Parts: sequence; structure tokens; C-alpha cells
Amino acid sequence: MKLRNSLHLAALFTFTVSSIAPCIPTQAQGTTFEEQEVEQTQVIAIARPFGDNKYDLLVIEQIPEKQQCWSETGTAPAIVDPLLLNFDFTGICRRATDSNGYSIRLDGQDLGLSYILRLVERNGELLLVGTPRIPNMPEIVLGRTRGVQRNFMKVVLDPGWKFSKRAFGGKQVGHFYFSGNSIEIAAASGQIPPVPPSDPVSVASFKDINDDIYKSEIEKAVALGFVAGFKEDNTFRPEIPVTREQLVSIAIDAMNTVVKIDLEATATSPSPFSDVADDRWSAKKIKWAQQNNIVAGKAAGQFQPTDPITRAELMVILRKVSEYLKMQTTQSAELVANKPPMAFSDISGHWAQNIITQMSSFCGVASPLNEQGDVFAPNEPANRNYAAAAMIRSLDCVKGNTPTTPTTPTTPITPNSP
Repeated sequence: MKLRNSLHLAALFTFTVSSIAPCIPTQAQGTTFEEQEVEQTQVIAIARPFGDNKYDLLVIEQIPEKQQCWSETGTAPAIVDPLLLNFDFTGICRRATDSNGYSIRLDGQDLGLSYILRLVERNGELLLVGTPRIPNMPEIVLGRTRGVQRNFMKVVLDPGWKFSKRAFGGKQVGHFYFSGNSIEIAAASGQIPPVPPSDPVSVASFKDINDDIYKSEIEKAVALGFVAGFKEDNTFRPEIPVTREQLVSIAIDAMNTVVKIDLEATATSPSPFSDVADDRWSAKKIKWAQQNNIVAGKAAGQFQPTDPITRAELMVILRKVSEYLKMQTTQSAELVANKPPMAFSDISGHWAQNIITQMSSFCGVASPLNEQGDVFAPNEPANRNYAAAAMIRSLDCVKGNTPTTPTTPTTPITPNSP
């Protein structure tokens, strides 16, 4: 939206504090996500330069009593030295680099699907703005750099805005909020940011999962942020097959809820697959996954990103995801069984037989088709509902949220790669 339109719309919402207080919207009912307070001095928003005079947004959180993650010099703008670039920041710093890691929350409403955060240069400084996805809504200004240099710059939040963290079921998850309060914003600036209809993030509102056997696991996956619904019709579309590139994206975003995945570490290396161009939306994630032995290619050096992922291939990837996460959280990489393996009737002689059997004994990650009978259907496409559920089971098993049924661990195996 152009600046003049934004200013015009903002003027419509300018009142005295006493006259606007009764009109401030209350928190949306039924919202799945909560928020938790964070120490403001332990979080920073940074304008990070890249390309030809462009900047993107980086959010860093300092873990208390750990090595310093950044330092600042100056004020207009404040130049930031991201010290975490000089050491392994695992367990020291938390950071978010894209819309999966941060969003706007205004008056208790999560606006992550209604607004996208951008840095734009205006009047000699960078502004942190929420650009609306909904027609006829104005942009929201959240902060500024107070100057421009071709360097890492601190984004100073405007009065009424602060950092917080997303929570689900009382537990904090790895997602930052730029959280605003209309009364405080109005008191500081005289302008009330208009609140659009709340995003359809209350997963209970997905009209097509109420009778889905994976409903609870879909809800948990959406809450963690590694899958989402379709806002145009408020559906999840649980039975749509997942493509190979979509599964890679889901896997990395899911892993990012446990350990921080640095896609930039592999950004400069060439694409390992001839059919995945460097500017493809999934290219960075596929490249990272290949370099970290999460996925491999198909014939003739191709990845075939738009092909459906099979249920057998899903199990291989989830096995590798689980091993990676266990190693990154200082555990043994071996996947220890915690329940009896399933005796599937249709996997004998299949190339992934051992993997499927093993993953069935690892928190039931591999389970019968539609959770009924003894058919696994290894060559059938993995649908969105089962992919979300299997990923949740893998994460829970890595984190120790496992069944207590004792059984003998399966023997570690070397799988074929999808």
C-alpha cells in the first residue's frame, strides 16, 4: 500500500486516548496461540543487509548466562555486531530469520497470516512495517533504525510495541511476536493501528478436520508452526498428497522447533540437483537437507521436487530427521524402540521394510493406513494429515515424550535414501 494511503487511513484512527479506550478490540475468542513475556533486553531486531541495497529482518534472543550473541555501537543508527556469526551459537542464542519465526500480535490477536513484516527505506531510515495481505487494510509501523548504513542495524521498536514469544498449551515455542497494545500505541502516537479480522489460527476452526483421525496431531503441528491451513477457505485439506519439496520444508521447519537450522550456512554452495534452481522457493531447504544427509536425489542428479512423497520415503526422512535431532541435542543417534513393532502385511521384500518396521516401534511413527488394519501402503502418497502426525510423533520421541511399553530396541540399520 502506498505511503499516502497509509497516512490517510491512519488519520482516520487518530483520537484522544480517553475517547478511544472503550473501542480497543479485546482478544479474539478461540485463538489457539498464547503469548509469554520475555526479557526485552535479551531480544533484538536487526536489519541485515543483503544483495543490492536490500535488508531483511533478523531476530536474536540471548540465552541468559551464555556467551554474548551481539554487541551494539552508536545510536542513529545503532550498528550491531552479530557475534553469533563467529561461533557455534547452539544453546547460546536463538534466532529467527523469516516469517516462520516471527509475526505481529496486536491486542491478543495473531496477525501472522494478515500481515507480512518488511523493512522499507523512507526519509533516511529503515522502517519495520507490517504490510497487509488483506485488501483495503493499512500498513502498521512497528519500529525504525533511526538512520541508514550498509551494515547490521538495530531496529528500535516504537512505543507500544515489545517482544514476546508464542506459546501453546502453556509451553513456549520457538516463534517471536512483535506484540502491540493499542492503548499504549495511541497514548504514545495518537494513532490506533486498525485490527483486521483475526487470522484463522484457531485450528479447531478448520472445517475439514473435525472427523479426521489425526485431528489432535494436526492441531499440535499447526501450533508449532511447521504446517498451516488455507486461509482462503479456512481448510487444512488433510488428504492432499505432500510433494517432496513440501516435505523437506515441513521437516526443516519442524526441526527448527527443537534446534536452530541455519539455512544461510549452505546458501552460497551450488544446487546439488539439476531440477532445483537456486531461485526456487524450496532451494535453500533442499540444499541444506541434502548437505546434512536428510534427503538424497533421484536418478540423473534430479530431486523431482513436485513429485508426491511416498509413505515409505516419508519414513526414511523421518528416521534421518530423528537421528539428526538426537545428535544435536547430545543424545545417542540410535533410535531406541519403545513399543512393539507393527507386523505390516504388505511390506515384505520392500526396500524400506526394515525402516518402516523400526519406525513403527519408535513412538508409532509408522502406522497402518488411516490407523486401521495391518496395511502400511508404502508406495502410496503420504497425505498432509499423516505427514503432520508422523512428524509430531518423531519430535515427541526425540524429546522423550514416549510411550512406556518396554520392548527390545531394534538393530540400527542403514536405509536407502529417497
